[in-house]
Amino acid sequence: MPERGLGCAPVTSAPSVLKPRPALLVLAYLAFISLGLPDAVLGVAWPSLRATFGLPQTGMGAILSTAAVAYFFSGLLAGRLMRALKLGLLLALSTGSVALGLAGYATVPLFALFLLAACFIGFGSGAIDSALNNYAAQNFGPKHMNWLHAAYSVGAALGPALMTALLTRGAGWRSGYAVIGATLGVLAITFLFTRRQWDGPARADGEVDAGHPTGSALDAVRRPRVWLQIATFFFYTGVEVTAGQWSYTVLTESRGLHTSVAGTFVSLYWGALLVGRILSGFIVERLGPVRMLRVCTVLAVVGVLLFTLPSVPPVVGLVVLGFALAPIFPGLMSETPRRVGTDVSGHAVGFQVSAATMGVAALPSLAGFIAERWGLALLPPFLVACAGVLAVVHGVLSAVADRTATR
Repeated sequence: MPERGLGCAPVTSAPSVLKPRPALLVLAYLAFISLGLPDAVLGVAWPSLRATFGLPQTGMGAILSTAAVAYFFSGLLAGRLMRALKLGLLLALSTGSVALGLAGYATVPLFALFLLAACFIGFGSGAIDSALNNYAAQNFGPKHMNWLHAAYSVGAALGPALMTALLTRGAGWRSGYAVIGATLGVLAITFLFTRRQWDGPARADGEVDAGHPTGSALDAVRRPRVWLQIATFFFYTGVEVTAGQWSYTVLTESRGLHTSVAGTFVSLYWGALLVGRILSGFIVERLGPVRMLRVCTVLAVVGVLLFTLPSVPPVVGLVVLGFALAPIFPGLMSETPRRVGTDVSGHAVGFQVSAATMGVAALPSLAGFIAERWGLALLPPFLVACAGVLAVVHGVLSAVADRTATR
């Protein structure tokens, strides 16, 4: 039976997830690994890239901002694109857009053209992120959703390693982008040849969840649950990235730790995110995604509090926070169709991806303003406040959307 959500249109329940088709599941894992490859490469390539174009240090911000704006608008349009193109063709075209942008990185002679290539990468990445997450949420279940995001983390770790290896061999930063672009090009061709499989039955029982919304974007924004999901994603990514980007500076400049020690602690934080997603895939179906999300959002507050307390070794708080945050993003994605309705989940996932992008940009930037104005010592309390808002917003969402959940 459809369920009404807080004075809005009926919410179409998500179907039960049965065993997915192995071919599509394998391709999805390869896709998440491949899509992670370019995301963390810029930091490694930046010194060489900056020298090539004669850029100031602020040039990195121009690249990241350009890609983020394109990514944001792509997420907003993702639901409409899924309806217009269907999933298979959208995956092929958007992956091709990323590959084209990476080819531009590898070849363009002017920085203005480099920024244009960043638009292709950002727009394509936003569409892929929204489409694949929506499809996986409807067809693969929470276990595979966690492991798919762990696969993305593997790709994000392999990309810098590949770029570093090529640079140390004198191949140049353009060669690294060329190799990654070729990888994404092969993935785009694969999506093109398998597009009918993505639009057909995804599960072993032959039931079809095509992955594109039947409701409109207006239907989605009229549902309070969608806005609660949007707010949750904004604060989640803001907490994750603020902790990852600012903890090193806090540890070295505010608490006086040696650079190697602080760097190790930050690496352990990111490692806890990866390991946490792998481990959560084994227990999420036994514990239940709803219960896991409730526990982890509260545990994130505990982790930040431990990081804030001077009497507690900071590595303890960072590792607890990393493990707590690990299942939240994939868990929220996997629950989206049930919480907001499958008829608008494609739009909702796109909005969530855009909100996540805003969180990545806004909260770390606000942290920088606070550090500049009042000092680094206020950043841990700022993180506590953000994690607290995350827990409260998700608590409200869960109270509204999970009253009838049996998982």
